[in-house]
Amino acid sequence: MHRTGLTVRHLIGCVLVVALVFVAPGPSRAQDMPHNFEVDAAAAVLMDAGTGQFVYGQNPHQRIVPASFVKVLTLFLVFDALQRGQVQLTDLIPISERAWRTGGSKMFVRVGERVPLEELIKGIAVVSGNDACIAVAEYLQGSEEAFVRKMNEKIGELGLRETKVQTVNGWPAPDQYTTAADMALLSRAYIQAHPKALEYHKMQEYTYQRIRQYNRNGLLMQDPSVDGLKTGHTEETGYHLVATAKRGDQRFIAVVMDAKKDSVREREALRLLNYGFRNFAAVTPFQKGQILGHARVWKGTDKDVGLAAGADGAVTVPVELKESVTYATNAPERFTAPLQMGQALGEAVISAKNMVLKTVPLIADRNIPQAGFFKRAMDSVILAASGSKTRMVVIGIVAVVGVVGLLSLFFLLRPRRFSKK
Repeated sequence: MHRTGLTVRHLIGCVLVVALVFVAPGPSRAQDMPHNFEVDAAAAVLMDAGTGQFVYGQNPHQRIVPASFVKVLTLFLVFDALQRGQVQLTDLIPISERAWRTGGSKMFVRVGERVPLEELIKGIAVVSGNDACIAVAEYLQGSEEAFVRKMNEKIGELGLRETKVQTVNGWPAPDQYTTAADMALLSRAYIQAHPKALEYHKMQEYTYQRIRQYNRNGLLMQDPSVDGLKTGHTEETGYHLVATAKRGDQRFIAVVMDAKKDSVREREALRLLNYGFRNFAAVTPFQKGQILGHARVWKGTDKDVGLAAGADGAVTVPVELKESVTYATNAPERFTAPLQMGQALGEAVISAKNMVLKTVPLIADRNIPQAGFFKRAMDSVILAASGSKTRMVVIGIVAVVGVVGLLSLFFLLRPRRFSKK
């Protein structure tokens, strides 16, 4: 169904979908990202976690001190280690004096005791324990400094070009920064890689050593769809919040940085989440691996090849454009063997209302080796003949003459039989 008469708000939304989808964002265009309302904070973004598209951006590439946002990366490495089998949740982690003496927010571990890794994860995810971060870093890599090196390596692997860390818990340090855009990208990668981590992040309270503390993310108590993710605060940088919520099959990630109060960061993050769920819809015209067409193959063992989608075709669009999303394939009509499975053959272009939203590579769905000599020779004749009608006629005449010549030669050389009378 196609609708007409889009409002100005939805037209702005359409521009957003095109303008805010970036793989390698650059500061030059970040300041020009369109948005139709202001967030009461220095920087903010809103991302559809399913598609990875940004649908709101206010100073998204402004470098800001990350504070406890760093702990998302710390936990990312902890869950990576669990996934590899390097550690277990039941491992008993020794608490060093350095971990015990760490200031700021704490879960109040004691020097010399051994704490199960799962409890330290809770202490980081729920009560933002700086002491717990030091303890897991020392256990996994021997020291905080070694763990920080691994964190920055992970940043590089994830392609986060606007983030650098110097501590495992966000404790103030020179040359330590991130951006709202990078925090959304990091949070999405973290949730996708370790979805079960949200079971810890959504805990509303945590008690250790008979000390009950509540989750710093107050949105968990305000909206049941919110299940994460992390807060941050220092005197230098104000109040941060990366909040994620899932309603139905759709998940959004909202990042608010450098707000004046914790109540402001919660209000603005929830405002962004509600804006996303109310105004944008995710559409998937095709799935990764789906055959979107076929192309003729010459000189191969098969006559055609399937044009498979190299990635999901999911896009996020304003709700008014949901029914207008379509796609078209752009690929040559024919190929010559051999072809390799996964070889790029073209692209699928997803659009709505004549606006290109996304392009997805089309790849060969299977290997197609070269055919035998006679099949290749026959295809060569056909391909040569397909250039023009005149060429086809000439080749046809030559072929007929050749066949007649061969038959004549056959009859001339055939032994003659003479009958006796």
